[in-house]
Amino acid sequence: MATKPASDPSLSLYRLLDPAVLADPWPLYARLREEDPVHWDPFLHCWVVTRYADVHQVLHSFSADRTPSPEQLRALGITGIEPIAELMVRQMLFLDPPRHTHLRKLCSTAFTPRRVELLEERIEAIANRLIDRAAASHGMDLIGDFAAPYPSIVFAALLGVPEEDHAQLKAWSADFAEMLGNFQHNIDRVARVLKSTEEMVAYFRRAIHEEERPLADGLLRSLVEAEVDGERLSEDEVIANAIVTMVGGQETTTNLIGSGMLTLLHRPDKLAELRDRPEIMESAVEELLRFESPSQHTGRICREDTMMGGRLIRKGEAVMAVMAAGNRDPDRFADPDALDFERADNRHLAFGWAAHFCFGAPLARMEGRIAFRTLLDRLKGVALASHRLEWRENLGLRGLKALPVTFHGHA
Repeated sequence: MATKPASDPSLSLYRLLDPAVLADPWPLYARLREEDPVHWDPFLHCWVVTRYADVHQVLHSFSADRTPSPEQLRALGITGIEPIAELMVRQMLFLDPPRHTHLRKLCSTAFTPRRVELLEERIEAIANRLIDRAAASHGMDLIGDFAAPYPSIVFAALLGVPEEDHAQLKAWSADFAEMLGNFQHNIDRVARVLKSTEEMVAYFRRAIHEEERPLADGLLRSLVEAEVDGERLSEDEVIANAIVTMVGGQETTTNLIGSGMLTLLHRPDKLAELRDRPEIMESAVEELLRFESPSQHTGRICREDTMMGGRLIRKGEAVMAVMAAGNRDPDRFADPDALDFERADNRHLAFGWAAHFCFGAPLARMEGRIAFRTLLDRLKGVALASHRLEWRENLGLRGLKALPVTFHGHA
């Protein structure tokens, strides 16, 4: 491989392992954009791109097929995690056309806007029920009491599995998200992730085959029955894509609500604006997605030698596209560090781009609108109970461990 450019260690994304940097990654992203926007990171052994235009190009043109197969892992002498690899190589997130196109068509028949619209009243009821449970105490953890269970209950309904399983689904999702969100993997956690993966696969396989309780109408049943041009998903493909949809949908929605509410609590004027002007809620959710991207970065593989930002990226080299940095690029967004609920032309990268644009985006947007509206309408005088906050050790799917708040009344 050609000699890589000299690299400043202080620009490495590895610095996100520092809790202080993870809590406020924006200065690091700004330095990368300004000083070395196409940066060779020797610690991660990949290129890191941070400008909006470059991130857009990577998401649009580079390969998503980056997960080693179980056979490749064994050839490298890596054993024990084959069940995780077997699952990931069947997931749309890690596939290119034509296989990605085929899978997405099949899955999209089960995830239509109409199906999402039919869930709206149920989602509103879930949000109100969670607030009812916590409201009597005049304080709550907005993550543990609301932002974490809220999307997991919604996804139980969407999947068509029993609602009482939502806590287990959430726990499995958080574990599997470590494989999706981190570019480093703590060896101490591999056993837990492997166990959760095997349990999830077994759970969905039982749900598909259970005769005493046939699958309810929902995403899982639709994936089983989906047919495009005479072709259907295999059972393993059904399970793999139900899991990646569930995990991605739960973790990003939890992070959107948690980080979004923290942003509002730090800006009482913006919180009041959103509470008093419900008509701007839709554009406000888009701005919160841009401002605090729930999914911070994703990996791709260069398809062919490409010049970008004066650097030559060779075919087959790994590239980390930092959507969160692109979403605050001043060359794309005016005053990008300001929160503007009426920002025009807010085509952020929070849901990805092109073929891999998140097809769960309509649901995530609806969940966000309902969550913020319900929280702001019902919790009177909501304020942070502590400024000592911790972020989960998931660098890509960045979110809070807890968000304690107080309020003096509720509707």
